[in-house]
Amino acid sequence: MNYNYHTHTARCRHASGTERGYIEKALAAGITKIGFSEHIPLEFADGHDTAHRLPVAEETLYFDTLRALREEYRDRAEILIGYEVEYYPLYFKEQLRRARELGAEYLILGQHYIRNEEFYEVSTYALSDSVEDLICYTDTVIEAMKTGLFTYVAHPDVFSFTGDAAIYDREMRRICETATELNVPLEINFYGIRSGRRYPEERFWKIAGKCGSPVTFGFDAHDEAGAADLASLPRAMELVEKYNLNYIGAPKIIYL
Repeated sequence: MNYNYHTHTARCRHASGTERGYIEKALAAGITKIGFSEHIPLEFADGHDTAHRLPVAEETLYFDTLRALREEYRDRAEILIGYEVEYYPLYFKEQLRRARELGAEYLILGQHYIRNEEFYEVSTYALSDSVEDLICYTDTVIEAMKTGLFTYVAHPDVFSFTGDAAIYDREMRRICETATELNVPLEINFYGIRSGRRYPEERFWKIAGKCGSPVTFGFDAHDEAGAADLASLPRAMELVEKYNLNYIGAPKIIYL
């Protein structure tokens, strides 16, 4: 494995490390295709921005810093600059416009909240038996995939549903079938592996295997060591083999 397109830095205010430190760790592990995907800035209608994303005031610095490092490391690595995005239709058009203006090269979808968190701040990490919320999550992920703008879906199995297993299977099948139809990769998330989170969720990947959904890997690095997380690779490959997943390797970048 020589790629990782899911990388955060201290700029998102819930990670640590420098851009250079991430690059050096990645290269030492043989990762030569490196994508930075900081959480996209989001300024709400009342003017405040959220505390778990790249601040609006630092977005230009984010790009300038990485462009300089890309030039410095051009003979050793292929470095891309992008964003991880929650798909909120109310804000997405403006976020996309600004991302393109700044020169963002790709997006990955990371739906950490069920609806626009400005109005309904319920995390997909929270245990939930709400069928309504599960359907809303599924509908949102599918709508985002249908834009054709996302290189892949990060941790698609993040929703921690505790209700009827048949309903969970039905909704996750909708995501997996859409991913197969549109050829949008689904990510096995290494952060979930190394930190012992509830994902990767095996019942999701069982469905993905039956649907033939394209599957890729992402480190979801939140510190410099995470940018070289090959220790999680055996567990990811175990899931690939167990559920006969359609592992595609590095995803095809959807350039903005």
